[in-house]
Amino acid sequence: MSTSQSGDRHTDQVDAELTDDSHTGAAVAVVAVLCFGGLVASLMQTLVIPIQPELPHLLNTSISNASWIVTATLLAAAVAMPIAGRLGDMFGKQRIMLVSAALLVIGSLICALGGSLIPMIIGRAVQGLAMGFIPVGISLMREVTPPRLTSMAVAAMSATLGVGGAIGLPLSAWVAQEFDWRALFWLSAGLAVIVTVLVALLVPHVDDSHGGHFDVVGAIGLALGLSGVLIAVSKGNDWGWGTATTLGLLFGGLVVLLLWGVYELRHADPLVDLRTTARPAVLLTNIAAIAIGFGMMAQAIVVPQLLEIPEAMGGMGQTLLAAGLWMAPGGLMMMLFAPVSGTLINKIGAKFTMAIGASVLGLGYLGAFLLMNAPWQLAVASVICSAGVGIGYAAMPTLIMNAVPMHEAGAAVGLNGLMRSIGTTTASAVMALVLTSSTVTYGSVEVPGESAFKWCFLIGAIAAFVGVAITMAIPVARKRKAEREAAPADSEAVTAAS
Repeated sequence: MSTSQSGDRHTDQVDAELTDDSHTGAAVAVVAVLCFGGLVASLMQTLVIPIQPELPHLLNTSISNASWIVTATLLAAAVAMPIAGRLGDMFGKQRIMLVSAALLVIGSLICALGGSLIPMIIGRAVQGLAMGFIPVGISLMREVTPPRLTSMAVAAMSATLGVGGAIGLPLSAWVAQEFDWRALFWLSAGLAVIVTVLVALLVPHVDDSHGGHFDVVGAIGLALGLSGVLIAVSKGNDWGWGTATTLGLLFGGLVVLLLWGVYELRHADPLVDLRTTARPAVLLTNIAAIAIGFGMMAQAIVVPQLLEIPEAMGGMGQTLLAAGLWMAPGGLMMMLFAPVSGTLINKIGAKFTMAIGASVLGLGYLGAFLLMNAPWQLAVASVICSAGVGIGYAAMPTLIMNAVPMHEAGAAVGLNGLMRSIGTTTASAVMALVLTSSTVTYGSVEVPGESAFKWCFLIGAIAAFVGVAITMAIPVARKRKAEREAAPADSEAVTAAS
């Protein structure tokens, strides 16, 4: 019997055991730990935003150099998700989540103890690597929960991708305002230690490792290609889109990714099985993930800026902490809608659930386009957008896992997370470009004009509705369902033959 067949059989046995009500409580505890871990990992994405304007002074560096503290986390997270997913499939998901949590501790300590630019960039990159916790945790849900709870569990952990960022903004602003800036990283280190202990004690080590050889060349090629493209997209507004540096990184990264794809197709044990990802259900889900990820990040960038611009300059004059508090209900809404998404997935399927989520996201943007005259109006629009993200994000991993073999679930979910990251990175670049294309001058200060904000909301709505169209083209994956239904019949046939 092959390793993958043995692993699938063991997982089926675990699923059967967990269907017993006596195991439901333990499964809920595991889900709670995984969701808490995902929440802490995603907090890192917005951790330094409150102190970002002060970083050049705090670290005695330039504004351009300080921006790498944010870019490093983004790049590391994008690279880590597919690699962590593959390692989870190979060596066991609980082990890789322990490693991810430990990386979060290490990265936080480096930032807390370092007082200059280089240690901060290194520490933030290590923190970004911890984002591999989320796709690995999502793919583990199917193995440690009863079937009736799996959709709810996947939905809840998927929501942590947005919830962590939304809650992290006001939390980080409060900590930075009341304490020394290093307290942000001591806080993240403490939370990471708690996650590490909980994963070690409460998350079972399911025998889900399928062996194989780690594709080192593939991992390096993916990291180089992604870094080139994402750095060009992230820094294009600062460097200029037509400069040799931006174009060289962009096209150089694309060439590396093309060569990487050719190499992966010829490799016997690739980092990412591109033939699996080329299946229509997987491919279209990943393309839709880019559009919905774009829609999620657009409002997270635009709404705080509009809230924080002084009233005399056409904004709403909110402090950073107040703006974060206006945005916080959106993050909570993502978590509240996770059970709704799980119920919809069970009732109408993941495809239509994701289409509903993207539609709600688009309607939220249209609401912001029409109502942007008061903080409460933007808060309402943000809540609607966040509800759509919560519903849509929860359905993506289910669509992916229904379309791939069990032993490739971690890598496939990790790649889907990468697609969302590409969408959020692209949104950051596009929103920055739009906001700087139409400005109003007040004295010596330039701020985005009202038309720029309206265009941002309109572009976000278009991206969301494009996500709806792509989602509706996804074929429903029935293969795994047919295999599960055929298994009892095959067993009865073998018994009768005996």
